This record gives sequence, structure tokens and C-alpha cells, in this order.
Amino acid sequence: MTLRVVVADDQELVRSGFAMILDAQPGIEVVAEAGDGAEAVAAVRRHAPDVALLDIRMPVMDGIGACREITAAGGCRVVMLTTFDIDEYVYEALRAGASGFLLKDVRRDDLVHAVRVVARGDSLLAPSVARRLVEQYTRQGQGVPGGVPAGAGAAAGAARLDVLTARERETLLMLGRGLSNAEIASRMTVSEHTVKTHVGNVLAKLGLRDRIQAVICAYETGLVTVPAPPLG
Repeated sequence: MTLRVVVADDQELVRSGFAMILDAQPGIEVVAEAGDGAEAVAAVRRHAPDVALLDIRMPVMDGIGACREITAAGGCRVVMLTTFDIDEYVYEALRAGASGFLLKDVRRDDLVHAVRVVARGDSLLAPSVARRLVEQYTRQGQGVPGGVPAGAGAAAGAARLDVLTARERETLLMLGRGLSNAEIASRMTVSEHTVKTHVGNVLAKLGLRDRIQAVICAYETGLVTVPAPPLG
């Protein structure tokens, strides 16, 4: 099946470059390009792509706003692009519903890999990266869609996790600690296929979009705690 992609960036050369790279790959088709966030939203509505590649800083509507509208409608997953390696953009992108985050100096192979990973329903951030982001993210008191607001208390978090079986809860705990599926399988002494099943059940039962939101949920519900900063 061919993956359909929309590429949005206000810089024509950048936009065209990404589009050319992706269009040259087997099984990937760039169905539209957009020069701002509003055009991107319109293109997604018109072409129903699998993935939208969005620059964060664009005129008319920025990438965060476009991401929010696209993910709210469902059916299309979003990878955010930026030249700025600043954490606040990652937080805003995650809050808006993005499934991945790349800098514009990304290598060709990594760009293609990102589109394929996100299209199949996975998150782009490696578990260790996700963990570091979430530790800062939750300290700022941000919430996750469908989650318990930060600071809502351990009781609310514990109650939300009651829908999980013991194995699913254990899986969420290890997701929150940044373990990969292979590492979880090793610790639980089960196959990776079984871990994927547990992860899928966790996402479905808690109403989460992907494993990034699962990691955030593990922190917000108190299942995993952020270490206190050292004194002095």
C-alpha cells in the first residue's frame, strides 16, 4: 500500500527538497505541498493523507495550530519539522497531537524512516528520548489528552489505571521508564509479540494515541515518578 504524504513548509526550496526525497521512495507518494498551516489543513482535508510533515514556524497558521486541527479530525498522523532545537517546541508539538519531531537537518534516510514509522502507528521518539522529554514536560504541569491533569493526585491516577490487568500495568510502568519492546520482553520473559499486544491494550483502555502519550500517562498518574532535584 502506498503511503500518502502532505509536506508543509513556507520555504519553497526546503518544502520541494523534502517532497522530492519522499516521492523518490518506493511506496511513498507526496500528494500535496503547502506553504502555510492553513493550506496544510486544507490539503489534508482534500487528499486524506496518511502523514503530514509540518514546519513549526509558518505564516497564516503555524505548524502547531495546523497539527492540532489535523489530529483532532483523525486519520492523519503528524511529524513536526523545525530548525530550532528547543524543548518547548517538542512539548507544544506533543500537546497538539504530533507523533514525531525532527530537525530540518535530518538525514535523508532518517526522514524516510520517520514517515514510515509514524504511518504504521508508532511514535518517532526513541524511548530514552521520550523519557527525558516527559520528565521535563510533567514538571511544567502540562496535561496529556485523555489523561489526568498533572497534580491531580495519586488517587485519581491510581483509579484511572484500574482498567489495566497486572501485566498491562507492568508494561505501562516499563514504558514510562523508557524501555523498548525488546527490553520489556526480556524483563517480563515473554515474546515481543506479547509485549506489542500489552502495549496495544494499554493504549486502547486508557484512550491514548501512541507510546509517547503512554509514557506521559505513566508519569501523570504517579506510576512512574520524576526524581526530585538535588538540594543545594
